[in-house]
Amino acid sequence: MKPLLQLFLLLLVLGAQAGRAELVIEITEGVEGALPIAVVPFRWSGDPASPPPQKVGRIVAADLHRSGYFKPLPESQMLAFPATTAEVDFRDWRALKQENLVIGEIAPNGPGGYKVNFKLFDVYKGEQLMGYSFATTARDLRSVAHHIADLVFETLTGKPGAFATRIAYIVSEGTIEKPRISLRIADSDGHNSQVIVSSSEPLMSPAWSPDGRKLAYVSFENGRPSIWIQEVFTGKREKVTSFKGINGAPAWSPDGRFLAMCLSKDGDPDIYVMDLARRKLRRLVRHWAIDTEPAWSPDGRYIVFTSDRGGSPQIYRIPVTGGKAQRLTFENGYNARASYSPDGKLLTFITRVGRQFRIAVMDLARGSTTVLTDGSLDESPSFAPNGSMIIYATRYRGKGVLAAVSTDGRVKQRLATQSGDVRDPAWSPFYQ
Repeated sequence: MKPLLQLFLLLLVLGAQAGRAELVIEITEGVEGALPIAVVPFRWSGDPASPPPQKVGRIVAADLHRSGYFKPLPESQMLAFPATTAEVDFRDWRALKQENLVIGEIAPNGPGGYKVNFKLFDVYKGEQLMGYSFATTARDLRSVAHHIADLVFETLTGKPGAFATRIAYIVSEGTIEKPRISLRIADSDGHNSQVIVSSSEPLMSPAWSPDGRKLAYVSFENGRPSIWIQEVFTGKREKVTSFKGINGAPAWSPDGRFLAMCLSKDGDPDIYVMDLARRKLRRLVRHWAIDTEPAWSPDGRYIVFTSDRGGSPQIYRIPVTGGKAQRLTFENGYNARASYSPDGKLLTFITRVGRQFRIAVMDLARGSTTVLTDGSLDESPSFAPNGSMIIYATRYRGKGVLAAVSTDGRVKQRLATQSGDVRDPAWSPFYQ
């Protein structure tokens, strides 16, 4: 049996194994020298008996912590709890060796509404760096907290934050005889899990549209694979392909007009591109080998894919207009499931080290490869939209879980549910 088919069947078996599907993040490895920052609990100015349903300050602190760039001060070590500029005494925070300070206040704002104010300070300069006010509802308080964390992150690092984004993933529950499989989405910190579609048949390969409003995925409804596109917010969905044989690995073009995919309708599995407006297919790759797992470059000029044409699965690149495929990976005997970083400078993919499958990144300009993870069966890597982290699926204590690693390998996290197997993650783009 060919290696690509072996991996495909293995993923099907994992997907059918025996979930609450709220993800819980455990930071397993951090960064030495993370910047100290104090995020004071946001003060509630309304009825003490009816506090807001979310602790906004703690969510902001947790976001900054898991980025690996910051080390929030524990609340138990704080000397004061200011909520306004007039209450801030920078000497308190200098004594605690904090470089930056975040304060905030939450007030009632009409029936069921809230007004959230926050400010960010440079402690040693004694200056306010920024401040914003948001009107929101109870349902969206957590989203506001993620947005605040994004603003703080970008102000202090110069890079956009990705806390207000989402992840899609597959959860397999039940038993092999009676599986319950669902495609879910959640906030980037694992909260607010929602079922997008559920089935007793396998679901796999979720892929976000560039505007974050749709998901393409593979469903084995009626016992055969088909590619579907579903609107995230309305649930409306449509079948895109259901040809004889393989219908798999959908991947959106950067402009959202095209969908690359793997089809075997004409014989061998090859890469095709569909014009979604006209539903017109174009065969991009024609080869006797197994060609699968396409992914677009951010500029839309190239597609990378996995092929065993050289005797083992490796990563190749081909112009979207067609032409000769160029082999990109040469280290190790197995490299698959590649995707580009948002800036187009890196590729992440699965590589085999001995008998272990791990996540690697390649610097495309230098051609150098770095292995980032140390698991035995790491797969399905997906970049965060700011390029700082890669989410992937792995095995932990005999169960499928998600994990994340920074692109330099220094920060590592594990995201697990209380039961069930989790796999096939995809990080959303920034919402438009």
